[in-house]
Amino acid sequence: MDLERQQVVEAGLERAAEILGDVTAPVMAEFYSRYPDARASFLHHSPANPGSLEAEMVGNALYYVMTWFEHPAEARIAFDSSVPHHRVALGVPPDWYRGFIEAFLDVVEPVAAVSDSEKAVWRDLRENLVGLVERNRFL
Repeated sequence: MDLERQQVVEAGLERAAEILGDVTAPVMAEFYSRYPDARASFLHHSPANPGSLEAEMVGNALYYVMTWFEHPAEARIAFDSSVPHHRVALGVPPDWYRGFIEAFLDVVEPVAAVSDSEKAVWRDLRENLVGLVERNRFL
């Protein structure tokens, strides 16, 4: 566990929560602006309540951001199965998976990381989470 960087992320997430509140709507807006075809996938996979699936996916992204420096092996194991599963079984391309993580970070990070040292921690977090998608892109 990397306690120092974990504390930076936790403090940043608390700051972001105070300023932004629920980030589901802005994350989804950012994601759909980049991947407009993805909206149909959310409707397909949750026709009765796509908003619930959207909130679940934002919650998943938040979870891995919150826990990366505490339990990176857990994220590696999850992404090793989740990225291929989304691609093969759900028809969700790795670009959307990566794009979702990036949209989440693009909404939260500007508020969560204010100092240069905080920004460096968040850059490392982004690099690692996106890297998990990339390493599983073709599995």
